[in-house]
Amino acid sequence: MTAFKSIALIPAAGMGKRMGASINKQYLQLNGMPIVARTISLFEQSPLIDAIYLVVPAEEIPYCRKHVVEACGFKKIAAIVPGGRERQNSVFNGLNAMRKHVSDDDIILIHDGVRPLITERVLLESISSARLHDGALVAVPVKDTIKTVQNGFVSNTPPRESLWQAQTPQTFRFAKIFQAHQSAATDGFIGTDDASLVERSGGKVYIVQGDYRNIKITTPEDLILAEAFLAVMEKPAQC
Repeated sequence: MTAFKSIALIPAAGMGKRMGASINKQYLQLNGMPIVARTISLFEQSPLIDAIYLVVPAEEIPYCRKHVVEACGFKKIAAIVPGGRERQNSVFNGLNAMRKHVSDDDIILIHDGVRPLITERVLLESISSARLHDGALVAVPVKDTIKTVQNGFVSNTPPRESLWQAQTPQTFRFAKIFQAHQSAATDGFIGTDDASLVERSGGKVYIVQGDYRNIKITTPEDLILAEAFLAVMEKPAQC
């Protein structure tokens, strides 16, 4: 089998208005480290990952390089890439930045910068599944009943057993995800996530069973929950 690399692409270019903090949410402290640093450290420490591309707002690149990458001594960061207007634009910027340095069959794990609780098991299963399918989507079954609503009234109650909550990483061979993003950019299409772009191009994305602790930190309540999860998952770290 031809050797391939596994590369993490971490978009962290969001503004985090719902957090209500004076700095962007990815730089808030989570048990002694900025949230985004905790996320990066999972890929930095994993023997499965060969390189990391980090995407942040252009004006924050010097801050991120000094207070996250250099402060924590990360060695796998191949580039810090300026983000775009939407998350989808930021991911495409990251894919373009790595384009000359990867092969079509290299595996790209696209993971939210504010999901710092991913496990090694999920990384391994994502990479393995992306080798066999058009893509791999980490997700968990929904716990609550979901309602479809129109004009303030319930219009449908879809069967809960068919509903899964998407997480990240979302993992693909480079050629597959680059072509999907390129097609979306050409057509002016904005999808809900990266998997939706592959689905749009006819690809079949395999579900990898996720973890309910793999939360996206968006609100102050999420930060409290992440601290509680972290307390039982690992020892506190500093950088």
